[in-house]
Amino acid sequence: MALSTTFSAAKLEPLLLKSPSSTSSSSSPVTQLPFFTKITQRERGVIRCDAQSYDSFVMTDAPNTLSPLQQLKTSAADRYTKERSSIVVIGLSVHTAPVEMREKLAIPEAEWPRAIAELCNLNHIEEAAVLSTCNRMEIYVVALSQHRGVKEVMEWMSKTSSIPVSELCQHRFLLYNNDATQHLFEVSAGLDSLVLGEGQILAQVKQVVKVGQGVDGFGRNISGLFKHAITVGKRVRTETNIASGAVSVSSAAVELAFMKLPEASHDNARMLVIGAGKMGKLVIKHLVAKGCKKMVVVNRTEERVAAIREELKDIEIIYKPLSEMLTCAGEADVVFTSTASENPLFLKDHVKDLPPASQDVGGRRFFIDISVPRNVGSCVSELESVRVYNVDDLKEVVAANKEDRLRKAMEAQAIIAEESKQFEAWRDSLETVPTIKKLRAYAERIRLAELEKCLGKMGDGISKKTRRAVDDLSRGIVNRLLHGPMQHLRCDGSDSRSLNETLENMHALNRMFNLETEISVLEQKIRAKVEQNQK
Repeated sequence: MALSTTFSAAKLEPLLLKSPSSTSSSSSPVTQLPFFTKITQRERGVIRCDAQSYDSFVMTDAPNTLSPLQQLKTSAADRYTKERSSIVVIGLSVHTAPVEMREKLAIPEAEWPRAIAELCNLNHIEEAAVLSTCNRMEIYVVALSQHRGVKEVMEWMSKTSSIPVSELCQHRFLLYNNDATQHLFEVSAGLDSLVLGEGQILAQVKQVVKVGQGVDGFGRNISGLFKHAITVGKRVRTETNIASGAVSVSSAAVELAFMKLPEASHDNARMLVIGAGKMGKLVIKHLVAKGCKKMVVVNRTEERVAAIREELKDIEIIYKPLSEMLTCAGEADVVFTSTASENPLFLKDHVKDLPPASQDVGGRRFFIDISVPRNVGSCVSELESVRVYNVDDLKEVVAANKEDRLRKAMEAQAIIAEESKQFEAWRDSLETVPTIKKLRAYAERIRLAELEKCLGKMGDGISKKTRRAVDDLSRGIVNRLLHGPMQHLRCDGSDSRSLNETLENMHALNRMFNLETEISVLEQKIRAKVEQNQK
C-alpha cells in the first residue's frame, strides 16, 4: 500500500535536502528536514515544544542502497497507510501563557466557523473546533498526520496572531488522543479552570457545539468529543457537587475588588460596570451579594440593563450609553470591564485627565478588567492614580478555600477516567466503518450484476410487479447474509465483544473479500485535500 510516485514526489521531495558529505564510504544516507519540534514531557501529560533546527536532529539508518527518496517513501510515507487520524489539542491557557499573548490569539465566537473552515483547508487537518474564552485559546483538530498537522496549525496560529511560532511554542501545550480527550473533559468539568469547579466553562463548551452545528469541518469525531464533554461536565457537577461554593471569574473579580478596597469604603465605594452581557450581569449580581445597593451600568443598548433592573428590583441600577463611558469612569471608584470589544476601551490618554477617585478609597481608581482581549490597555497601569487588574490577577482570590474543591476534584477524575474509556471505545468502533461500507458496496455490486442476468433471462415481457419482487428477493438474501458479519464488525459496548476481536474480524473480512485497496483511507483524504487546495 505504498504511495504512488506522482503523489509521493509532489509531497515528499520538497522535504529532502542534500546529505552532508562524509569521509567514510560506509556512512548511511542522511535525511534532513527543515524544521523539528523538540517534544518534552511536563506535568499532567502536557507536552510542550522548543523550536530548533533539524541540524541538531539527524536521522541515521543502517547502510543500504536505497536513495533518500526511496527511504522516505518506505518510512515516512508508509506511515500514512498505517496510522489512523489523531485527535489533537493545541492550546494556550491562563496556566501556560500571559494575557498579552492570549488576547492576540483570541477568536470571537462569530469567527469560529471561519476559523474551522480555514483549519480544515490545511492539508492534514480533517476536522476542527475552537474553544476561545478569557482564560484559554484551544484548537481541537482531527489530524491525518500528527506532526504535519500540528506544524500546519501552529503556522496558522502564528499567521492569525502575528506571534512567531518559536514564541508560541514556549507557551503552548500539546496533547494527543486519550490525553486530548481527558483534557477537554477536565476543562468541561471545571477542573482546569482558574476557579476550580466554575460553571461558566460548561456553557462555553456547549456554545462550541451550538456554533459548530452545520459547519462542514465540525465533523463526527470532534462533534462527538464535545458532546461527550458536555455529558461529563454535567455528571461531575451532579455527582461531586464540585460547583457548590465555587466562584466564577465574575465573582472572583468582585472579591478581588473588595480585597483591595479599604474596608471602611465597602459600603460607599462608587461602582461602575461596563458591559451587560453574561459576565457583566454576573458581576452586578455578585456586587449585590456584597451589599451594593447602587451602581452605574454602561452598555451599548438599554435593553439588557432594563432586564437586569427588572430582575433586581430593590437595587438602583443607572443605565448610561457608551458615549458617556469616560464621564462615568471619572465618577466611579471601581470600574469593572467585561465587553467583547477587540480594541481597548481605556488607554493612558483617556484615564490620565479623569478626576481622582474619592478619598474613601485612597484617591486611587481601580480597574478590574475580566475581558480577553483586554478592555483596559496595559499602559494605563503606568499612572499613579490607578490600579489595574486583569484575569491573571484573580489567582490571589481563588487560592482560598481550595482544599474542599480539591477533594471533590479527585472524585471527578475517577468519573473522567471512566468517561474517557467510553469515548475511546466509541471512537475505536468507527475503525470498522470503512470495512462495513466496502463490504456492503461489494455485495451490492454482485447483487446488481446477478439481478441484471436474471432479468435478462426472464425476457422483456415481465411485469413491473415481478421485477420488483425479484429485486426485493435479491436485497433480502444479501441483507440476511450480511447480518452476521455486520454484527461482528460492531463494537459499541452493547455486547461483550472486545475491540481486539472486532478488529480481527475486520481484517479477516478484508482478506476474504479482498476489500483492502492499494491506497489507504488516510492517504486518499490527504491526496484529495492537496488536489483541492491546488485548484
